[in-house]
Formats: sequence, structure tokens, C-alpha cells
Amino acid sequence: MIDNEQNRDEAVENELEGVPEEFLQDDEEGEGEGQDFETELAQLRDDLEAAKQETLYAKAEAQNQRRRLEKEVQDARAYASTGFARDILSVADNLARGIDAIPEDLREDSKFKGLVAGIQATQRELDKVFTQHGITRIAAMGLPLDPNQHQAMMEVPTNDAEPGTVVQEMQAGYMIKDRLLRASMVGVAKKPD
Repeated sequence: MIDNEQNRDEAVENELEGVPEEFLQDDEEGEGEGQDFETELAQLRDDLEAAKQETLYAKAEAQNQRRRLEKEVQDARAYASTGFARDILSVADNLARGIDAIPEDLREDSKFKGLVAGIQATQRELDKVFTQHGITRIAAMGLPLDPNQHQAMMEVPTNDAEPGTVVQEMQAGYMIKDRLLRASMVGVAKKPD
């Protein structure tokens, strides 16, 4: 029987292990116990409500952070080739200049016909690659000047176009998806003096 009692006492001690002392002490006076309990209960409810709010804020912040990260990853994928694309634009410019520099009579000459066809095929292939990667040429000629896409390099006095209209394109501009890659360098019409 002593072993049974001793085992029971050890079991009770194990159960009470980790319980704060204030809960284990008897209230000697017996008064105010209900009031202290209500105060502690109210405090615990306030703490619980505060913890719930902090949890909601933490969840919202984590979700916002996840969205920002997803957007950054999408932008990195979509615009990773921007630097390379900007550098390759000069190749496209030089191909266009090369084709434009060949006079019409030489384009039909049998000696130059293969050369012209090769340069034009290279230009078409480059345009195809640009399209595959979301790189498009900005329209400029005959349109009103758009400072978001056109860079006015000079004013051209003319009566043939409304003032502010692009009448000359010195260098083509390009977009990569919805971002400006390079602005078009243009001449803009103005009224003659």
C-alpha cells in the first residue's frame, strides 16, 4: 500500500510539473479570488485579441511580400534580355542603313542580287527574333510627338504637316513588351517663320 501511495504522489508531482507556483498556492484569505480571476481573465482575453491582430498583420505582410516577390520574378524573366536587346539594336540599325545605301539599279544587278538578298534575309530573321522576344518598333512617322516614346532632335519648318507631328525619323525606337527600350529620334514639324 505504501508503494501505491508513493506512486500516486509521484504521478501528482509529475502532473504539476511546469505549472506556475501562483496557481498552486492556496488563497489564505479566501477573499478577492473571484475578482482576481475576472481581472486575469479579462487581461488574457485582451492579450489573445492582440495576438490575433498581430497574427493577421503578419499574414497580410507575408502575403504582400510573396506578391512582390512573384512580381519581381516575373519582371526578371520578362525583361532579363533588356541589356542585350539594347546592344543588338545597333546591329538592326546598321542592317537597315546597309540596305538603304544600295541604289535601286544595283539591287537588280546580278552581281549584287545575292548580297542584297542575304542582307534582307538577315534583317527579316533579326525582326523575327525581336518579335519572339516582345521587341517591337515604335511607330513615329506622321504621328503626333509622344514624349514617352519619341525624342525630338530638331524642328522642321513645313506647311505639309501640323505642328508637333513627326516628319522625320533619324533613328528607330523600340519597346520591349510594355517598356521603352529606346526612344525614336525624330524631327518634328513646326510652322515656317
